[in-house]
Amino acid sequence: MLMRLVLSAHLSSTTSLPWTHAAISWELDNVLMPSTRIWPQIRVLTESMFKRLRKWVVTRFFGHSQQRARLVSKDGRCNIEFGNVEAQSRFIFFVDIWTTVLDLKWRYKMTIFITAFLGSWFFFGLLWYAVAYIHKDLPEFHPSANHTPCVENINGLTSAFLFSLETQVTIGYGFRCVTEQCATAIFLLIFQSILGVVVNSFMCGAILAKISRPKKRAKTITFSKNAVISKRGGKLCLLIRVANLRKSLLIGSHIYGKLLKTTVTPEGETIILDQININFVVDAGNENLFFISPLTIYHVIDHNSPFFHMAAETLIQQDFELVVFLDGTVESTSATCQVRTSYVPEEVLWGYRFAPIVSKTKEGKYRVDFHNFSKTVEVETPHCAMCLYNEKDARARMKRGYDNPNFILSEVNETDDTKM
Repeated sequence: MLMRLVLSAHLSSTTSLPWTHAAISWELDNVLMPSTRIWPQIRVLTESMFKRLRKWVVTRFFGHSQQRARLVSKDGRCNIEFGNVEAQSRFIFFVDIWTTVLDLKWRYKMTIFITAFLGSWFFFGLLWYAVAYIHKDLPEFHPSANHTPCVENINGLTSAFLFSLETQVTIGYGFRCVTEQCATAIFLLIFQSILGVVVNSFMCGAILAKISRPKKRAKTITFSKNAVISKRGGKLCLLIRVANLRKSLLIGSHIYGKLLKTTVTPEGETIILDQININFVVDAGNENLFFISPLTIYHVIDHNSPFFHMAAETLIQQDFELVVFLDGTVESTSATCQVRTSYVPEEVLWGYRFAPIVSKTKEGKYRVDFHNFSKTVEVETPHCAMCLYNEKDARARMKRGYDNPNFILSEVNETDDTKM
């Protein structure tokens, strides 16, 4: 009422229009102050807007901090670090220098590659300059006209470096050459040639091996973003989809999984990252997969499965990480590769199945639509494995009963009269 009087006085003083009290009251009741039927709708819309805003803020600014820690990332990298490693153990990495160089990142490998060649050229350039200096072949010594130098046309450190480069990479421009005057130069030429071959072989081999490593082939094997739990063949199963993006096969493919979780032993010992075997199969078995098209692998949730005591309501509260491995041999290079990925409880969808992905065209070709590769469809699924098996047991007990045709029920007539 107070708001109505204030607004009425304000409109009367600031406009020349004939505002009446009745008109102002109508405007307040119908425009500025909606009816009681509209207020609940406004409140619902406001609460929904604030919920969406709060969800966006939490996801945007706090989503990364709330993510579970992973041992294996989605692309297969292991999230682990080693601390307090002894110096003697670190020296072992230099003993196995070949593996160490192969495991280096490209920026470090190219730095070593450039440093190895430039360093060897400059080092032998200094040695050639020292030979010329000791033999007094340099111009500052003013050699006589009949003086025969160890190396022709070395006038300083720059020309010595150029001669070292020409010798090691076997360019041989013909302007600078070794003479038979001193044996030191001949020995240095032989030594640099041999060492240059070793450096070239090692560094070029390391680059080639880095490029052709099976890790690159593993990038063309992809897993579905989520795992799903639904019924398959009358059994409750955990399903994952995997695809080979190349037409070349992986020979002898084998797929399996490990469930990582923290457990406490009966002795009270806490084991972090305790590993439990998870058997994955396809309809044709888990050995020697014919991996030409995307496959849906599944794990049967039976009494021996660690998922047996989980339910749809409690799955998100579990603390585990499901790591899936695919081992195989690359057909083109015969190299063995391994593909890895992992799933946390938030990435396991209960009550869903994967959408179809393979179809057959009119021309008789099989077409794979990767748009539906990770797409899921909600289906009716028991909310726990124990419920499904209890239902099956109840049906089995009902079927165990049978009728005996030789059994005859005799009816006894009961009377109220009792003879004494």
